[in-house]
Amino acid sequence: MQVTLQTLVGGLSLGAIYALIAVGFSVVYRTMGLVNFAHADVAMIGAYACSTFYLTSHLPFVAAILISIVVTGAIGLVIERVLRPLENKDFDLMLIGTIGFGTVLQAAATLIWGTTGRAMPSPITSGPLEIMGIRIRTYDLMVIAVTAATVVLLTLFLQRTKPGAAMQAVAMDHEAATAVGIHVGRSNALAFAIGAGIAALAGSLAGPMLYVDATLGGALGVKGFAAAMLGGFGSIPGAVVGGLAIGVLDSYAGDHFQGYSVLVTFLVFTAAIMIRPTGIFGERTVSRA
Repeated sequence: MQVTLQTLVGGLSLGAIYALIAVGFSVVYRTMGLVNFAHADVAMIGAYACSTFYLTSHLPFVAAILISIVVTGAIGLVIERVLRPLENKDFDLMLIGTIGFGTVLQAAATLIWGTTGRAMPSPITSGPLEIMGIRIRTYDLMVIAVTAATVVLLTLFLQRTKPGAAMQAVAMDHEAATAVGIHVGRSNALAFAIGAGIAALAGSLAGPMLYVDATLGGALGVKGFAAAMLGGFGSIPGAVVGGLAIGVLDSYAGDHFQGYSVLVTFLVFTAAIMIRPTGIFGERTVSRA
């Protein structure tokens, strides 16, 4: 029983990272109907930026995360601005453009930071907590808490602020939003910036748990994308539930099947998607019609 609960806790902390990646995917998708395939590589850039400011510049971990969010937020704005002319001309080219940006970001990371990668120590040096015989790393609790706070703040932003309301309106109907004076391009740019910032947060938090290198985006992106699909692409609550589910499933598969953990995880994921193709909460996206 203790081993099971121990595995559950580990799965939840990793699932929180996948949830953040999925939320970043969903923010852009629900506003534009676009899957940003550069999203995972933006998370990788965020992890590298955080590790640079944390390990090289010796800034506090929180400050390093905030700077990496600003850096990747700017990258998100650049991606949206470059792709904007394609939105009303050829949406497929816009989709392909995000793949191209992902390749550019991988190459840039290799040129700037090299190919060796780096290990990030945990910013929390205190020992693990022990509750009912279960040892819980303090850093895992921090990751879960930060993820929960991020989702709450994002939800409040979307529901309680004018820019958030504008994004919601654009998500419902581009033409109607334009008719009432909402700047659709500005809302799309904001969606890209927020998605990129959340990706940086996910990458930064993943740094002490995984190994920061140019392939980190691929490792996080595949399972974050699966989490978004499982929860219902475009749904923020669905992204969270999907991320936690993938994390827990991955943790249990790794504990029981070891070398076949990825295979088992995606077999279960595939079965779930076959049963409910729109995901747990159903797909939410802008109508491209």
